[in-house]
Amino acid sequence: MPAVTGFFHGGITVADMDRSLAFYREGLGLEQAFDRILDAPYLPAVLGLEFSHIRAVYLHIPGGGFVELLEYAGVERMSAASRPCDYGAGHLCLYVDDVEAMHAKLVSMGYAARSSAVVDITAGPNTGARSCYMTDPDGYAVELFQRPPSG
Repeated sequence: MPAVTGFFHGGITVADMDRSLAFYREGLGLEQAFDRILDAPYLPAVLGLEFSHIRAVYLHIPGGGFVELLEYAGVERMSAASRPCDYGAGHLCLYVDDVEAMHAKLVSMGYAARSSAVVDITAGPNTGARSCYMTDPDGYAVELFQRPPSG
């Protein structure tokens, strides 16, 4: 029987790579693995789109896996920004060691949060944790999650 064996990456399409890198690399502090142009002939067939190329930047997620930022060229592009409750919406959740400091850093850099402050989780399996949702430059939701203190 087939089975999932691990996590490789989560992809996010961006409007402007350099603007997005300011959020993911400088704001969140994710380390860049590579920045390259993808133009292999199989890509339009796999994606079902006609485009000239994709600029792809992979950023390491501590603990394993990558965030893959994709900027398409040579094709009409439209915003897919949505609210977390809209079907088809997605979000990326990252563990952080100090959610209050990360929230303050990103807000000071001009990025928006969905809540006015970090929220304490008061019920369920994550009681004692703290969280907030930030939005990247294209409106994609990035949850910052600080684990509950070990007891």
